Amino acid sequence: MQVKVVKIGGGIIEDKQQLALFLASFAEIDGAKILVHGGGRLATKVAEDLGIKTNMIEGRRVTDDDMLKVVSMVYGGLTNKNIVAQLQKNNINALGLSGADGNLIKSHKRQHPTVDYGWVGDVDEVNTNLLETLLKSEIVPVLAPLTHDGNGNMLNTNADTIASEVAVALAKDGIETQLIFGFELNGVLKDFSDKSSVIPEITKGSYQNLKADGIISAGMIPKLDNAFSAVESGVESVNICHALKVGQAAQGNAGTNIVR
Repeated sequence: MQVKVVKIGGGIIEDKQQLALFLASFAEIDGAKILVHGGGRLATKVAEDLGIKTNMIEGRRVTDDDMLKVVSMVYGGLTNKNIVAQLQKNNINALGLSGADGNLIKSHKRQHPTVDYGWVGDVDEVNTNLLETLLKSEIVPVLAPLTHDGNGNMLNTNADTIASEVAVALAKDGIETQLIFGFELNGVLKDFSDKSSVIPEITKGSYQNLKADGIISAGMIPKLDNAFSAVESGVESVNICHALKVGQAAQGNAGTNIVR
């Protein structure tokens, strides 16, 4: 079995037209596939509408009791089920899941020496038996960025991390796995003001140089850290591309390829 794990995030999810185009592109990817989605911007808007303050530290959402309710509703409900319904429209038999469903992804509450991130989870294990059973039944899992701790608590977990951890876990089972991160840009850019300046390939050595030169910074660093962690842990290939080109990226013909 070959499996493509695709992560979609950013403003694509909040734009109905863009999301529809992305899902049509995703539907065209041949073979077994898994979709992992984010939805942070919508969660922030819903929280604001409810009078709940959003607290971010170094780009990461602090998840207190009230915010956990919001992300559970938005990620596991509104966003997840909307995506599943649209995939059914595209003749993809999808099943929406959080990490608690079927004991799919178990995590522990993040421990930090100086910052309390609240109900934020770091992944411990992935139930690949469940994923492989669904994939063999030609069911496409759609994973919300929510996990659980095994003690009755839901945890807010970064969607990029979930996609990476799922791809790595499947690779460790001997499955050839490709990981694709789709977002608003055409790939990793050499010049952020030039949307066509895509870096076609990044190695670990060139990554360090690009960071040192300030070409890669801020929010792109965690995404690339996840990408390199995946390829070093057995994932066949990782691609970062525009969300509407995930079909081309699955063939290696779009975006930025991350190589060992």
